[in-house]
Amino acid sequence: MMAITSVMVRMGKHLLMSPWRLSRAFPRHSLEAVERAIRDSEVVHAGEICFVVEGALDGAALYGRHSPRDRAIEVFSHHRLWDTEHRGSVLIYVLLADRSVEIVADRGVHNKVGTQEWQRICRKMEEAFGEGHYEAGVLTGIQEVSRVLAEHFPTSTTGTPQLQDMSAKDPANSAC
Repeated sequence: MMAITSVMVRMGKHLLMSPWRLSRAFPRHSLEAVERAIRDSEVVHAGEICFVVEGALDGAALYGRHSPRDRAIEVFSHHRLWDTEHRGSVLIYVLLADRSVEIVADRGVHNKVGTQEWQRICRKMEEAFGEGHYEAGVLTGIQEVSRVLAEHFPTSTTGTPQLQDMSAKDPANSAC
């Protein structure tokens, strides 16, 4: 009975998540600040950082009980973040209805960093979100991921970003 109740509560949160609530948490100026932070971070590392926020799951993903992690892996694959020379791409994914942050890293960087570091960064961001500080939480996450990438993928490895700027494709909820 408890499992059914928690599934129903989660579905309700996702079904009630509106574009207005998403834009309230992440207004355009916050997404622009995120985009600037990602662009500025590229001078200290040769990795790739992408940020995607989604308000809620819909359709099959919601009814199929996809976890935020499942969805983050789908987004990572959909945007071909694995397609870089040094395997140094990192996705910071936020699923607002679940108040969940997931980091998916390409194997080149993940093998050097490990799950615990990514989880630490996610929890730090979720803590800021819990206090209503969405922009600050994401900027802190970008700063932390940049620090990790600078350690393992310094700019001398390669000088130019390898992924197309996705914010031009989907300006509503992503920056890379």
